[in-house]
Amino acid sequence: MSSTARTTHGTARTGPRSLDRKTLSAPALRTFFRIAELWKLSVDEQITLLGMTSHSTFFKWKRAPDVTLPKDALERISYILGIYKALQILLQDEQAADAWIRKPNAAPLFGGQSALHRMLSGHVSDLYVVRQYLDAQRGGWA
Repeated sequence: MSSTARTTHGTARTGPRSLDRKTLSAPALRTFFRIAELWKLSVDEQITLLGMTSHSTFFKWKRAPDVTLPKDALERISYILGIYKALQILLQDEQAADAWIRKPNAAPLFGGQSALHRMLSGHVSDLYVVRQYLDAQRGGWA
């Protein structure tokens, strides 16, 4: 492959439109904080969903979101954005969509607890499971 083709079309490793973590981080954080506000998440809930332990780092990110997030935080935000989007599609009423994560859920996956309870386990896999559940509910792949 010529160097021109590699520059124009990306490489097998980066892909043609690959964005780096620095480019994605600020918009991802802004989006996360908007969703957190709509979902009425406490600071501790936000910190847990982001996979963080440090309050000082959290407030630094909130104050100046022009940082480069770790891959784990970007992955978590991606799942949260997917959950938010799926709820907006499934529940036409925005307030009902935003309140859904706190409501007890009889689905076996949740065991009578809310989706937020599951998401707050601290494991990124639980964010994935909630996202997958919602995608299946709307007829997407599961």
